[in-house]
Amino acid sequence: MAQEQNVYDVLFLGGGTGGYVAAIRAAQLGMRVGVVEKDLVGGTCVHRGCIPAKALLKGASVAATVKGASTYGVTPGEISLDYSVTMANARKVVEQNYKGIQFLFRKHKIDTIEGYGVLTSPTTIKVQESDGASRELSAKNIIIDTGSTPRPIAGLDWDPKRVFNSDHATTEPYLPKRVIVRGGGATGLEFASTYRDFDCEVTLVGRVAPNEDEEVQKDLTRAFQRRGIRVIPNVRPTADDFEISDSGVKMRISPGGKEEIIEADALLVATGRYGNYEGIGLEDIGINVVDGYIAVDEYMRTNIPGVFAIGDVTGKQQLAHTAMHQGVVAVELIAGEKPHPLDYGKIPWVTYCAPEIGSVGLTEKKARDAGYNVQVGKFPLSANGKARIEGEAVGFAKLVVDGDTDQILGVHLLGGHATELIAEAGLAMMFEATAWELTITVHPHPTISEVIHEAALAVFGRPLHI
Repeated sequence: MAQEQNVYDVLFLGGGTGGYVAAIRAAQLGMRVGVVEKDLVGGTCVHRGCIPAKALLKGASVAATVKGASTYGVTPGEISLDYSVTMANARKVVEQNYKGIQFLFRKHKIDTIEGYGVLTSPTTIKVQESDGASRELSAKNIIIDTGSTPRPIAGLDWDPKRVFNSDHATTEPYLPKRVIVRGGGATGLEFASTYRDFDCEVTLVGRVAPNEDEEVQKDLTRAFQRRGIRVIPNVRPTADDFEISDSGVKMRISPGGKEEIIEADALLVATGRYGNYEGIGLEDIGINVVDGYIAVDEYMRTNIPGVFAIGDVTGKQQLAHTAMHQGVVAVELIAGEKPHPLDYGKIPWVTYCAPEIGSVGLTEKKARDAGYNVQVGKFPLSANGKARIEGEAVGFAKLVVDGDTDQILGVHLLGGHATELIAEAGLAMMFEATAWELTITVHPHPTISEVIHEAALAVFGRPLHI
């Protein structure tokens, strides 16, 4: 009887964002579900990533709003910024979300098995518990959701006060007065934005938004510079270029061939993440790993029958919403449903810096490189009434369209509420709407969403408000 209690229809190795959502869906489908987790269910996104980082950004946004309140006839008294309170609020939000997940697990009778799990066969996981005891669990299907880890600069050790990553930045109430942010991807941009709104001196080292449309890169760089963030795009410092001491950080670089030493209190490393595939028994059962990520097909199946992988460890897209849907696809396939495989080219990605970024599909350059007859429609937020009202008139909406078929190839938004507005573009692309169909879609007025309508009109050379 005890052995029977350890047999699951689906057993998760790791309970990140994709894993916990997939576990709930599996339980809804009538399966017996267990989640092996060495830390806290919810993973990086809930505890050290998306959720606390955006809560910190909200604090930064409020700070920026208060500083500009006199524009609206509101004159606050002396402004006091207390980052420790902002961090405490972020941790409170994390705890609320975590309690919500725990409630859902109880509701759906999902077992949480605390400990470090290792695959011992395609149907078994050995769990090492914190008290030293171990046990083996069996399952008809196993889903690997072990996530990823911040990538360090080779040769530099982590230090929560001097050389830190996003895990530290979302859990430690430390606000460096001067900070070097190494890396211009989403994580680097968001923390550079947060720190600047809290009056830190920020130097961003690396190409800004390297995966975005070139016009987004260009305009965001200018927006950051106007905010007082120094951007140094064309250098790639290594460990030898840094001097770390108790008093701070020194970085030696040579932009334009002239050597310069930049001093700061801390270095935030935001140079990407690597998949957590080592030490979990993959090699013992022969699971294929390609370029540091578990290889999967469109239904998240590995090369071993009955073993699936989802989330960052697959290297498909390191996005929480992608992981969630990957997990749902996997468990619905296990349940005998007919899930729709993900079309990664139609999944939006967003960055919550100020101004925000929302993108889906091909950039203009990638579309041209792919051989499309590209037509572009672009509309500035500065010509949108609601953006002016909100005081967020920096940015634009841009449609990349196939001139032969009117197919929307990509949509790129820069500006206020871009992270929310991009969902419309994702829906349009999923249902293969054309640019013309967007022109006949009535958008409410006054809203920032009208910039998408105007950009569609611009494809045909007839925007109304420029």
